[in-house]
Amino acid sequence: MEILIDVISVKTRGDYTLELIFENGAKRIFDMKPFFDQKPFVKLLNSPLFFKASVRYGTVVWPGNIDIAPETLWTRSVQA
Repeated sequence: MEILIDVISVKTRGDYTLELIFENGAKRIFDMKPFFDQKPFVKLLNSPLFFKASVRYGTVVWPGNIDIAPETLWTRSVQA
C-alpha cells in the first residue's frame, strides 16, 4: 500500500518544472514537460495558465479542473 504525502506548497518555474514542498518537509522538483502531450496538460504548454498552479486538497491544481495526483508528484519528482 502506497502512503500518500500531501503537497503543501507549489512554485512554478519558467522551465516548466514545479518546486514542491510536501507535508513531511521534503522539497522536490517535478518536471511537467513529459506530461504536455496528454490531456488535459496540453492546455498548460506555452500558456500563462501554467503559472497559475496552486495547492488544493493536498495536490497541485490549475484553473479549468486540471490537477495531478500527489502520488505522481512524489514518485516522479527529484530531491531539490
